[in-house]
Amino acid sequence: MKLYGFWRSLATYRVRVALALKGLDADAVSIDLLKGNQHDAAYKAVNPQSVVPALVIDDGPPLFQSMAILEYLDEAHPQPPLLPKDARGRARVRGLAQIVVSDGHPLIVPRIRVYMEKELKLDEATRNRWLAHWSLKALEAVEGHLAKEKESGLFCHGDDITIADICVASQVIGAKNYFNCDVSGVPTVMRVFDECMKLTAFSATQPSAYPEPA
Repeated sequence: MKLYGFWRSLATYRVRVALALKGLDADAVSIDLLKGNQHDAAYKAVNPQSVVPALVIDDGPPLFQSMAILEYLDEAHPQPPLLPKDARGRARVRGLAQIVVSDGHPLIVPRIRVYMEKELKLDEATRNRWLAHWSLKALEAVEGHLAKEKESGLFCHGDDITIADICVASQVIGAKNYFNCDVSGVPTVMRVFDECMKLTAFSATQPSAYPEPA
């Protein structure tokens, strides 16, 4: 397998965690988002949307979008499972994950930041307020579920890691480490995050574990 991604990319991080949990290896191909390499013709041939990650598993078309890749990995390599057995539980886990991947994370990705800078002419301080605001809003929404629903356990859903934990962990890293959000208002989220970070699959694959390119 070959994983096209970027060390700082939160979506790529989600796939790295899943691969590690499944005990799978993938050759890493760096697409430097800060230098705009995602727009190169060679990468657009892999992913026409010019975003990461993309996972090449054989001579078929690459897989794209982190949630689709996570679900593929869970179906193709069922152990350990990343979704509950029951339909209601799977829906809850997917819902928690989608708060991050569908509502929160898309508002802070590089193409949004570039548009705010180049087209809307917003200064850095204004852009950073936007990024911090929406990063924290997603975590607050997750907190609203985790803090009151009996299905919450050691992790987002019970005592086993699911796709929800992978997605929430990525959002915490962005909010806390990238945008300096005050996460004191999401204590349940942070408790779950701390449990996740006790696992090598989460801690050894996080962006801070990778040296920043020169």
